[in-house]
Amino acid sequence: MIPPAEERQRGTGPVSVRPLGEADLDRADEIFRVAFGTFLGAPEPKTFFGTADYVRTRWAADPHAAFAATVEGEVVASNFAVDWGSVGYFGPLTVHPDLWDQGIGRRLMEPVMECFETWGNRHLGLFTFSHSAKHLELYRRYGFWPRFLTAIMKKQVAGSTAVPGRVLYGELPAAEQLDALGLCRTLTGAVFEGLDVEREIVATHAQGLGDTILLQGAGSDLDGLAVCHCGPGSEAGDDVCFVKFGAVRPGPEAADRFERLLTACERLAAERGLGQLDAGTNLARQDAYRRMVDRGFRTWLQGVAMHRPNEPGYSHPDAYVIDDWR
Repeated sequence: MIPPAEERQRGTGPVSVRPLGEADLDRADEIFRVAFGTFLGAPEPKTFFGTADYVRTRWAADPHAAFAATVEGEVVASNFAVDWGSVGYFGPLTVHPDLWDQGIGRRLMEPVMECFETWGNRHLGLFTFSHSAKHLELYRRYGFWPRFLTAIMKKQVAGSTAVPGRVLYGELPAAEQLDALGLCRTLTGAVFEGLDVEREIVATHAQGLGDTILLQGAGSDLDGLAVCHCGPGSEAGDDVCFVKFGAVRPGPEAADRFERLLTACERLAAERGLGQLDAGTNLARQDAYRRMVDRGFRTWLQGVAMHRPNEPGYSHPDAYVIDDWR
């Protein structure tokens, strides 16, 4: 979850919160880039994140879960809630730097918490900066607790080894896509009861952001899945394949399935002519992290996952999951 939400001193008029509309997206995107770039000390904050797009893609995935804060009718901040079945998370929550330390972030927490209540998510989370006491305290007020670090990593695409049993969701006929979503739900439910990333699979396909890798197992079950964004206009950006979510079926051979999934992701990146593969994992998933490092992934951004309640969820040593909750 991205810089925040309690803002720099400057007098301001009354703050209103409302749904984020399509006409607001350019302004919200500019604020997102300026806020993140300013917080991280980028020399040109307005161009931070380049051709990657977080605002329009997340709004299009669920416009009813996107919110804006306005001052005198002008959008000054935005926030997005995400429904993954039993799991919910939010972000990016971004406020224009001129209005930091004015409490606008708190105002934008209210509608996302209402979303979680409506959806009935039982495990909530976010990604934020571990070195920022301000961020940690803001979210602690809403019951979130910092747990393990999350490493967002990248590697140069080195090859395109074929992966037996690899199928792309976008290449399936419509009827088979429906069946595939059911198999994905079974897999993610085995990772964490009720976890369901159908929203991400469908949004990625509908918006043309990339594709979802499906790894067929020996029987009718899936061995793994990975929702991948590819190139400009997605959350990946220029020359990047970004694994937004990936997981393999738990069990004795989960580590081998994870290796196969990582190979399949690199294969997709190579097929799309992309030079960099980005993927994040929580460091509580110890073996998953080690295996990614052994493959050449290196951390370029690190934060902390905050959970409500203060429980592991699916971030534990036996989980082979890729995500970062940004």
